Amino acid sequence: MRTILILLFVSVNFAFAQVPKNSELFLALQKHDSIFFERCFNQCDFAYMEKMIHKDLVFYHDRGGIQDKEKFLENTRKNLCSDNNKKPIRKVRKETLEVFPLYNDGVLYGVVQSGIHDFYIRVPNKEDRQTGTARFTHVYLLENKEWILKEVLSFDHQ
Repeated sequence: MRTILILLFVSVNFAFAQVPKNSELFLALQKHDSIFFERCFNQCDFAYMEKMIHKDLVFYHDRGGIQDKEKFLENTRKNLCSDNNKKPIRKVRKETLEVFPLYNDGVLYGVVQSGIHDFYIRVPNKEDRQTGTARFTHVYLLENKEWILKEVLSFDHQ
């Protein structure tokens, strides 16, 4: 009986483990992360951001509190996108990125993505200067074949 419980535990954990870093799902989410943050955070493309963030977004920030989509967009405009002469930039540490699939009756409906990202200040005609680092956990839902950001944990800012 003990052997059966151990095998069951191992198989359940294996079934819901991080996907391999060379898998189609991991590579798709890695690419999505790169495009999403380049356009939203680094380029301040608000039309793209509106489209790619769920209407019921919940954003948990260890320094900024809980934000819904409206507050998140307002804070992004005010804090990240208001000064092109001193622009915050986000870069993920690729080696820390992890992707965990979410299934409903065997059908992929979302992922949990986590990792560490670094923040920089970009000043025209100068090298980006690192200003901090933080951990993140994102929940993306697969809607109409697009990954839509639904929940965010942004924490351990240093």
